Amino acid sequence: MFYVKEQLNDAMEVSVEINDENVYCRCPKCGCEVQVDLAEVFADGDIDLFSTAVLCSSCTEKMMGGKHFGCEQV
Repeated sequence: MFYVKEQLNDAMEVSVEINDENVYCRCPKCGCEVQVDLAEVFADGDIDLFSTAVLCSSCTEKMMGGKHFGCEQV
């Protein structure tokens, strides 16, 4: 199990399991929240969380010249 951990203050720490339903990012073009399937994003084997960005379906559609994709914004 992978999880994220954050120290909120001296007395409180929170940890959350990472799974296929709770990973999100912000679209680098418009800033909307996008749900991310890490297995799909890193399927090619190139894993770099720092420099990886995921576009929302609307921005992907615009970038691809109006072609519709099945992804949905969250």
